Amino acid sequence: MEVLIALAIGVLACCGVWLVLQPRTFQVLMGLALLAYGVNLFIFSMGSLSVGAEPIIRPGVPADLLHYTDPLPQALVLTAIVISFATTALLLVVLLAARGLTGTDHVDGQEPGE
Repeated sequence: MEVLIALAIGVLACCGVWLVLQPRTFQVLMGLALLAYGVNLFIFSMGSLSVGAEPIIRPGVPADLLHYTDPLPQALVLTAIVISFATTALLLVVLLAARGLTGTDHVDGQEPGE
């Protein structure tokens, strides 16, 4: 399970970085979204990967990560999802406005042959 999660985080991060380095604005936007998903998955996995465990400590149960799941990374990921959605929406509006003003969707505002 841990290998699968680590592999998914690595693939999301690599694809996100590759897309961020592309010259088109839509590819940059998708790259930022993939990076956000990779980081969210990483933060979520830091809370421990126990299945069926309770998220709080019960009396009489030792307070270690084998018996409960830390709720803080879950709250951080939920907050990060909302922030990344708002940032993506704002960036999309800015990119559409820039395309309307410049007539191109390249990051630097110029076509490669100019």
